[in-house]
Amino acid sequence: MKTTISVVKADIGSLAGHVIVPQELIDYAKDALESYLEKGLINSYYVTNAGDDLQLIFTHNKGVDSEEIHEMAWSIFKGATDNISRPMKLYAAGQDLLKDAFSGNIRGMGPGIAEMEFEERKSDPIAIFMADKTEPGAWNLPLYKIFADPFNTAGLVIDPRLHSGFIYTVLDVVEGVEYELKTPEESYDLLALIGTPSRYVIKYVHRKSDGEIAAAASTTRLSLIAGKYVGKDDPVLIVRAQSGFPAMGEILEAFAASYLVAGWMRGSHVGPFMPVPLKYSKVARFDGPPRVIGLGFQITDGKLIGPVDLFDDPSFDIARSEAARIADYIRKHGPFMPHRLGPEEMEYTTLPQVLEKLKNRFK
Repeated sequence: MKTTISVVKADIGSLAGHVIVPQELIDYAKDALESYLEKGLINSYYVTNAGDDLQLIFTHNKGVDSEEIHEMAWSIFKGATDNISRPMKLYAAGQDLLKDAFSGNIRGMGPGIAEMEFEERKSDPIAIFMADKTEPGAWNLPLYKIFADPFNTAGLVIDPRLHSGFIYTVLDVVEGVEYELKTPEESYDLLALIGTPSRYVIKYVHRKSDGEIAAAASTTRLSLIAGKYVGKDDPVLIVRAQSGFPAMGEILEAFAASYLVAGWMRGSHVGPFMPVPLKYSKVARFDGPPRVIGLGFQITDGKLIGPVDLFDDPSFDIARSEAARIADYIRKHGPFMPHRLGPEEMEYTTLPQVLEKLKNRFK
């Protein structure tokens, strides 16, 4: 029997601004998932937070895009909002719930979701990454490094099971069309797309030799759904490791240096992506910097074993220090580009409301 793993996130209320999910919301989600576990709908679960986003991680046998599973996740977010966030007057209560009622699939309703289904291997380790204060395109660079860059992933050169390469499914979030590109032979074509992460977003990675799923990412762009700025997308990502896939250490190597992503304060700024352990899964300086947490699990008989806090290690201290230095530097630009996003992305922020009052002064 195949196992499905789903990671669903939503910003439905946070403590002291856009900072952290309070324990009350986490406890509510745990209790709700425990009831679904007892009913047999899911096989296992884990609840955590990435900054102000509540993260639901669970396994089941219903497959990808199961209406029953998606409705479960929606009902948990909706119930947590109505019973916890609003009575506590948490900030941005229910922010990611863009629809009034569930309509068959949680995609396009606000919450972000990444899912994959597979037959368990003899041993099946996975990594789950959860980001705060950034967009889905933030995964483009590390996913390229993990599955296509031999300077990052030695197995692409020396492991015959990886040597044939991978297939990337890239979504154009503006036109709603997808591209499939093979590496290594179409690496330059792939880079031509994913180098524009605000528009072209990696959705899936499959192993080219047999089509086996290797990675799945959320692709929700909240501003494109709502037509205005309602918070940053804060994506999630699932990556399979070892035995025909990159080793866990090769996956983590892609995060060993800080790089720039869009989001940060008011979803309007470029900032450094900081890999942090769970104890730092909150945001502070300028509502950031944008950060990512990583959890390692073993999938055993359809259940989650773990997690391991993957970035709770001194080998990532340099990346964190680098991110802090980049934050210092780029903050000196204040409201100027390249710290502030370009005009095409600022259209979905609150800036147009400021510019509106100037339109009658044009000469």
